[in-house]
Amino acid sequence: MPGMTSSHDREAAVAAELSNRLFFRLYQCANLMHKTGTKALDEHGITTQQWAVLGALSRDPVAAEGMTISDLAQFLLVSRQNLSGVINRLEAMGCIERVKDSTDQRSRRVRLSQAGWPLWTQRMQPAIDGYYAQALGNFSVGDKIEALHYLNKLLDNLKRVDSPEAEDAE
Repeated sequence: MPGMTSSHDREAAVAAELSNRLFFRLYQCANLMHKTGTKALDEHGITTQQWAVLGALSRDPVAAEGMTISDLAQFLLVSRQNLSGVINRLEAMGCIERVKDSTDQRSRRVRLSQAGWPLWTQRMQPAIDGYYAQALGNFSVGDKIEALHYLNKLLDNLKRVDSPEAEDAE
């Protein structure tokens, strides 16, 4: 009968609407995290992009040796071109330094500088912890684990979308 839809069509429409709402909500969250995260670190003159780079460089065992620009770009899932300006600004601020790679003297690594460490650990970390407390205030430990699980699952799927040839190789 015209105008009637099947149960399957209704389920497909609901699934499509849920997918749309989910991606739109993630987009909104990403934009607000950028805005509020930058505001949380405003007194330090650090943006969320710079925060991400400093955070990546502060991780063990990366901290001592640093990372190549390629490895850092791959870890943060950004292009080398987008990372270049952030790295240059952080270097000009004295937060990071480029050093020779211990295994390949022709290659350079980026790491936190002597001035970058206290900025990260003593000044930024307390501000970041306060920001997390506000942003995740009503999340239980279980909520955080569950959210991380689903975000990891989404990230894996998006990586396959970004690189379908990698899926073909599996």
